[in-house]
Amino acid sequence: MLARAGIDRSQKNTTMDTPANVDKKTDTDKRILLQIQGLKRSYRTETVSVDALRGLDLEISRGEFVAIMGASGSGKSTLMNILGCLDRPTEGEFLLAGQLVSSMSRDQLAKVRNQTIGFVFQNFHLLPRTTALENVELPLLYSPDKPAWKELHNRAKEALAIVGLADRATHTPSELSGGQQQRVAIARALVTRPSILLADEPTGNLDSRTGLEIIGLFQQLNRDGLTIVMVTHEPDIARFARRVIVMRDGLIRSDRNIPPRDAADALANWRDEDDDHDDPLALMPPGTA
Repeated sequence: MLARAGIDRSQKNTTMDTPANVDKKTDTDKRILLQIQGLKRSYRTETVSVDALRGLDLEISRGEFVAIMGASGSGKSTLMNILGCLDRPTEGEFLLAGQLVSSMSRDQLAKVRNQTIGFVFQNFHLLPRTTALENVELPLLYSPDKPAWKELHNRAKEALAIVGLADRATHTPSELSGGQQQRVAIARALVTRPSILLADEPTGNLDSRTGLEIIGLFQQLNRDGLTIVMVTHEPDIARFARRVIVMRDGLIRSDRNIPPRDAADALANWRDEDDDHDDPLALMPPGTA
């Protein structure tokens, strides 16, 4: 298992592989949901060469809440595209739940994107002339294992209830606030009951308080067992995750577990003018800036 930052990666394990140790390794392997080794991604033309990722090693286990930070051009969006099976690495391996992604067919990848991974974006990408319920139903309509109509309808209503929008099911996006639209987008990501939620700047188009409400929803989903990987450029959002990864120049520069701040407590003590927001770097865990 690849060690996280803060652990000596050069330290070798000299424990013998007794049957008990083999069982323990197997259990650990089952907990690992995302694993990348020596990952590189390069973009080349006749005149330009860009190395977006320059050799990453990373493991994310089931049930983690991970924030990935970095400046523009750091490689975080490229990494998320690969984790979401939207792009392929130039070199290296990516295993999803123990399966080598590079060996998957186009149909297998489409099924993974539909059923295993839920996506939440900064721009909500809702269909403007359809209701919240119909927007949430869409992934099930395109599923290779499309459920019967009644189940499809019920699962979409259930997903809206999880995000607190059961009473907005018949509203179109133009009748919803930005925060409500993002909740619909989250419900759409949850309706297929994925193993992992990938969120790319999910609070980027929201005001501070609404963004905090969305992060509170993520924390509740994570407490219920959902694995969440979130890209954000906001240090005050990253500190609500349980683990913060900082990228720079296509490499992981810092990877730490942190004690997360509780969004419910932050909302309960909300102030429109918070001195903490004056210095974003002051909000970062030690050693991550």
